[in-house]
Amino acid sequence: MASISPGMDFAEPKTAKAATAAVSTRDPRLDVFRGLAMFIILVAHIPDNTWANWIPARFGFSDATEIFVFCSGMASAIAFGGVFARKGWLTGTARVLFRCWQVYWAHIGLFFLTAAAMAAIDLWWAGDKSYVAALNLKPFFDDPEQQIVGLFTLTYIPNYFDILPMYLVVLAMMPLMMALVSISLWAAVAFSISLWLAANVGTMHFPAEPWSNREWFFNPLGWQLLFFTGFAFMRGWFAPPPVSRALLWVCVAFLVLSAPFSSWKVFTWVEAASPSLGDWIRGTWDWMTQQDALDLFSPRDKTDFGILRYLHFLALAYVAWAAAGPGGARLRRIANGSAGIIWRCLVEIVTKVGQQSLAVFVFSMAIAQILGFVLDLAGRKTADHILVNLWGFALVTAVAYIAAWFKSQPWRSKAR
Repeated sequence: MASISPGMDFAEPKTAKAATAAVSTRDPRLDVFRGLAMFIILVAHIPDNTWANWIPARFGFSDATEIFVFCSGMASAIAFGGVFARKGWLTGTARVLFRCWQVYWAHIGLFFLTAAAMAAIDLWWAGDKSYVAALNLKPFFDDPEQQIVGLFTLTYIPNYFDILPMYLVVLAMMPLMMALVSISLWAAVAFSISLWLAANVGTMHFPAEPWSNREWFFNPLGWQLLFFTGFAFMRGWFAPPPVSRALLWVCVAFLVLSAPFSSWKVFTWVEAASPSLGDWIRGTWDWMTQQDALDLFSPRDKTDFGILRYLHFLALAYVAWAAAGPGGARLRRIANGSAGIIWRCLVEIVTKVGQQSLAVFVFSMAIAQILGFVLDLAGRKTADHILVNLWGFALVTAVAYIAAWFKSQPWRSKAR
């Protein structure tokens, strides 16, 4: 049995040893796809944004959240997995806890920044709309004494602020998962699947409001399955599937055929073309959206990460992985300028945003609400939506480059 003693070397499965060197550097696919997720998340969170009608979530079971969580698992394999392997379990755990500390305060800061911005708009702009109420923050302002305790203990989680707490809890599971892997890879797999089943079939959840039975919108016990899937592939615990034309077509077929069942937009197109087919799809859709489907769970549920969301994302990820080429070769060629300077600049920008995802995410969630206020002021014409979205893209890009500049610590003198 492999030892997990803090003072001894941490043992990983033999399948991971060949991948140790590979995960010491960032995969370009990781940063590009996580960067794309950041832009999609901004678009999705600008209130009543017409551009949000065309994001991936409108065409399939999974959305940018899955991209963020899966890529975060891959990034964590690089940032933390190597620490466990090189420095041992105790040091690896300390590194993870430090990241949890950062994510916790990012969550607290995001809440207060957004709440203050909405309160300032309500105070200074005498309009008919209450932006505090629109974001469901009235309970906090009506009873701050109770809610501030809930905020800091993560028992008061308004829906808009739910992804970072989920990410924090999943990160905190990493030391336990690494300990299980050192004993047996399949023990870790069984544990992860058991937690997912407990979230989907059972009643294990986290309370989101002290005055109701509402749970966290993102249940970490369900979403950890996707996080550790990305983690396992990047650490080399499992070999990625080969690029197969047959498997590629299976994934494409699943993505296309599932679209009418997962997207109201696509469903209306199908219903207009064939009313009888639309009736059958509607009945199936109603069944899938019932929380008590099969008397057990909803297969497309977002809160507990239903199985259809998992399968849809894996199919989408496989297609994207194949399209990027071996080791991200096609992305590397674009980054090297072989596809033209415009494409090279776009890939460079998206990569930078993906590399600074935490800073970008926190900023984009705060600025999205302010951009929604700007749209209200402008009148929400088509040109207004174009300008506001592009301005938001420019702002998050600037934040990514500024965060990278600060991380480089340019004020430190370089050794000769």
